[in-house]
Amino acid sequence: MIGIFYLTPTLMIPYGQQTLNAPDIKAVLAVLRSDFITQGPKIAAFEQALAKYCAAKYAVVCSNGTAALHLAYLAAGLKTADQVITAPNTFVATSNMLLALGAKPIFCDIRLDTYNIDENKIEKLINQNTKAIVPVHFAGQPAVMDKIHTIARRHQLIIIEDASHALGAKFKNSKIGDCRYSDMAILSFHPVKPITTAEGGAILTNSKKYYQKLILFRNHGIHKNKQGKNVMTELGYNYRLTDIAAALGISQLKKLDKFIKARRQVVNWYGQELKNVKEIILPQELKDNYSGWHIYVIRTQNAKLRDKLMVYLKCNGVGVNFHYPAVYSHPYYRRHGFKNISLRNEEIYQQTCLTLPCYPKLTHQQVKFISRQIKKFYD
Repeated sequence: MIGIFYLTPTLMIPYGQQTLNAPDIKAVLAVLRSDFITQGPKIAAFEQALAKYCAAKYAVVCSNGTAALHLAYLAAGLKTADQVITAPNTFVATSNMLLALGAKPIFCDIRLDTYNIDENKIEKLINQNTKAIVPVHFAGQPAVMDKIHTIARRHQLIIIEDASHALGAKFKNSKIGDCRYSDMAILSFHPVKPITTAEGGAILTNSKKYYQKLILFRNHGIHKNKQGKNVMTELGYNYRLTDIAAALGISQLKKLDKFIKARRQVVNWYGQELKNVKEIILPQELKDNYSGWHIYVIRTQNAKLRDKLMVYLKCNGVGVNFHYPAVYSHPYYRRHGFKNISLRNEEIYQQTCLTLPCYPKLTHQQVKFISRQIKKFYD
């Protein structure tokens, strides 16, 4: 049925969706009726809950995941001419915040099983200007952090995990966010992420030094001196999270394990339904990983059919997406020093990837419907 399309239905199964219920709404309303809707007690409560869940010493919440990246890079002391090795298969914020500080992202090719940074290709990119490695746990699947940690320590580099997709995931039974293999890890609480605060983010760390810097940079670079006066000692930002959002985060965090279990069930359903479709490649989970399955990305064997499949699915009620075009392929990056970059596996990936719906409320019947449309397309 390749090339035959229909009018887009009124009802579309989205690729991602928040999961909210009555306790979430109750938690938010309680804050709205309280004395503090921002800079109040819910911030510390959410930070403590996050740190406890992830088994990290410190958590600092902020306004969004991009702000979390910026704060982590600031705390790490990244500056002009510093180089940072990261993956091209990520949302642009990962490297945008490096550019904001004058640092240069050095893109390392990805693996074609997990679509994460290829840990075996990192070391050859390290030079005297390299200051950090930022692995991205794409789709909720952890990168191979023990090997990355070994490389970083050998060259005295900082590791900042972009764990925007991966709250609730584990690597070798170590929770993502515990910073066992890193200096800091950042999270995002956008509506399609593992939990949501509408917009929001966080940084986790076991370092008191980084924690203190993160707190300072989050609030304009201002702190109270010994006399109790507010003084600005660094150029900081207003990256605060509201108590309204923090209350929602606390409520959502209580359900995170249930959410992850539901996502993993969705992935199992897809595996059952699509395992015999030879024209597509299903994502894999490494044996040491417990993926949070933030998104579910298939690849087409034939790159020329990827866009046609996308149109067909959308025209038949399935909201698909692309995660992601290579960061270096964006026009801005092409115009600003990344014109000639082309990484083999990343090029294969970005020409064949397609994100199918995956979220806790997705039903078995919906997965069967989506899978049936894919099979029809290839019939």
